[in-house]
Formats: sequence, structure tokens, C-alpha cells
Amino acid sequence: MKRFRLALPALAMLLLAAMTEPPKLLTWPDLTVRARPAPDATLRYGKDAYQKVDVWVPKGKGPFPVVLMVHGGCWQTKIADRSLMNWIADDLRKHGIAVWNIDYRGVDRPGGGYPGTFLDVAAATDMLKANAARYHLATRHIVAVGHSAGGHLALWLAGRDKLPGNSPLRTAHPIKIAHVVSLGGLPDLEATAASPDNGCGTEVIAKLTGPATAAHPDVFADTSVPRLLPLGVPADLVNGENDRIIPMRLGTGYVDQATRAGDTVALHRIDRTGHVELIAPESAAWAEAKTLINAALGR
Repeated sequence: MKRFRLALPALAMLLLAAMTEPPKLLTWPDLTVRARPAPDATLRYGKDAYQKVDVWVPKGKGPFPVVLMVHGGCWQTKIADRSLMNWIADDLRKHGIAVWNIDYRGVDRPGGGYPGTFLDVAAATDMLKANAARYHLATRHIVAVGHSAGGHLALWLAGRDKLPGNSPLRTAHPIKIAHVVSLGGLPDLEATAASPDNGCGTEVIAKLTGPATAAHPDVFADTSVPRLLPLGVPADLVNGENDRIIPMRLGTGYVDQATRAGDTVALHRIDRTGHVELIAPESAAWAEAKTLINAALGR
């Protein structure tokens, strides 16, 4: 017993060292070299190669609860497309949740930027309603899940009914989003543009919003989510404590703004987690996100 008691301080030091040692984070190749699952169908909503939606349908008769999924990549097609979300889309499909995984033209594609990128995600989302019966999808309680730049777009989609009446991005009857789960998102474009330490840089925001014009003098009025608050849609932000791309203050800052505006928003900070872990199906971050998704779907 005496020797055991003497060993306790040493054991505590080892545990402390393990906890304070920098975590070994996933890299993009750690995810993308894996066998890539395939969707059940791919639909077009435009002529561009990236104006497509992948549909992931669980086994069974349905109707299936559905997640609207939006990929990131700093709003640039050359960095990422919808296939980056395939692994978590497949994981949801295996657990009985359908996925509507949208793509869109990034700021680096002809027609992307303002208003094209926003019109793309809106058109891809609204096509869900027209195809719900075909794939046995239950659309009365849609959860939007976005990663990185896709976190911004998922929240923006949830707030489309708050767009200014003169905005070219406004549509009469946008599909209703019931809940948003943002994975390392960038919801506040103004804060991102003022944060050179974010992994997307600051110049991309100007490409996304376009220059100020007489017709569009305030480029953030219909593009940055805080300008649309309150959304009236609950949201959960899942952010990694070790994310080198998305500074944590961009998450805490948005939660503060949304809460003050009256929205129900929560930030879930995941220890020993970077940016890639947020969309890796085996990670603690995705386990947390999946719990939030199930709760939002009432499962």
C-alpha cells in the first residue's frame, strides 16, 4: 500500500502531461484518402458542373428525417466541394437520417460570388421540397448542417425570410429550416473580414459580397448572418478548441450577438479538436454534432 501511495504523484504527473501535450490533429489527407462512400442519387438544379445535389437515403420505406448539408472550403470551389461531406453523410444515412448534400459555385467559379453563390445555395435548398416525395423525405422539420464556410451558408439559409425586401437574394417562399448545426462556421462576414488570422483570409470576403454599388451600398446587409438577426431558428455551434482555421472568438462573438437579439444559440467547445475532426465520423466532435442533430429532429 505504501508503494502505491508513493506512485500516485508520479501517475498524476503522467496524466497531466498527457492532457497538456498538444493533440495530434487530423489533416485533410487523413480524411480524403479513405474510401469515399457514394450517394444514392445526384440531381441538377443548373447547367454548371457544381450546381448539383447529392441525395443520401437510408434503407427502409420512410418517410425519413432529413439533414440539409452545406460544405465549406472558404467559399471556393477549388478548395472543397460537396464530396468532402460524404463520410458524415454516409454516417447519418446508416443511422436512418436522409441527407440533402448541396453544392454551389464558389467565388472562384464563373457566376460565383454575389449574387451567384447565394442564389445557388438557395435554389439547391428549395429543390428539396419538390423532390421530397420522390425520396420519401420528411420536410416538416429540416436541420441544416454546415461546415466552415458552409456554417455561414447554413445559417444564412435559415434566415432568408429576414432578407431586405430589395435584395436580389430574396425569394417569396423559402423552404423553412427548423434548426442549424454549424461545425466550425464563419457566420459573421464582417468579423471574418477583420480577422487576418482566420484560415480563409480576408480577401475572399470581398469576393463573396462583391463591391459596394449604388444598388447595393451595404454589402453585408443581405450576406452576413448577424445583419439578419433574430433568425427565429435555434442553432448549435460546434467548434474545436484547437481549430487553426476558425478562431474561437468568431464562434463566441456570434453567440453573443444572436443571444442578445433573442435567438436560442449554444456554443459547444470540443477539446483536442481541430477543423478536420468536425467532419470525421469517428471523432468526438461529430458524436456531439450527431447528438444535437438527433435532438433537433426529436429522435
